[in-house]
Amino acid sequence: MRYVVWGMALLLLTGCMQESHKEKLDGGTLIKEKCAMCHNLAMPPSTYEDEKAPPMMAVAFHLKDFMHIENHADASNKMVPFIQDYVIHPSASKSYCDKASLKTYGVMPSQKGNVTQEELEAIGWFMYDFYDQQKYLKQMQAKAAFDALPKGEQLVLKMGCFNCHAKFKDKLAPSFKHIAQRRDATIIDSIESGSKGKWKAFSSMMMPPFKGKFTQEELKTLKEWIESFATKEAPKPWRVK
Repeated sequence: MRYVVWGMALLLLTGCMQESHKEKLDGGTLIKEKCAMCHNLAMPPSTYEDEKAPPMMAVAFHLKDFMHIENHADASNKMVPFIQDYVIHPSASKSYCDKASLKTYGVMPSQKGNVTQEELEAIGWFMYDFYDQQKYLKQMQAKAAFDALPKGEQLVLKMGCFNCHAKFKDKLAPSFKHIAQRRDATIIDSIESGSKGKWKAFSSMMMPPFKGKFTQEELKTLKEWIESFATKEAPKPWRVK
């Protein structure tokens, strides 16, 4: 009986060690190491000339579409095993690429010896999770909303200024409305060099310097955006009548 217990413990330990080994494989890191030399990994991908291979987002979307990958089980049974096989044994007959893409890029060279099956499994799962149509749609919607903002507000968002400032209400630092009403001619200097003690209610707070973080044109845009709040009023809360 003692040997049976020890045997079961050994099997469990072995299984845990194997599982631990799998957990160490980071698909996001592996796809950069193994695929980025030829594939554009960004989502959405940047466009550039002389592409060696199609963008990885296009590859993943194409596979999901043509293989009808709708859930985790589909990915496990079809998409990931296909990637594991195709990367090692590529051929035009196996490819899901259209004829025009095959003519442009050709069949990928075999990566036998460059990547293991376990690594391809991790890469396959990363492709399934990361290159998701719904995530992509949300990213595009967020980008469209950001691009529609005034340039000054875009700069404020990029630099995290809203962590301390708000548009109309004082937070850790005075609101942009409050700053604009003071009509301070040294706004740009305060942004670049930082400041402390200029506002009595915020005497214990220090404005950190942002010198070198903005171009002169961006500083001018930011100053004009802040000053525009002098004539703006806070929006009234929406209420159901």
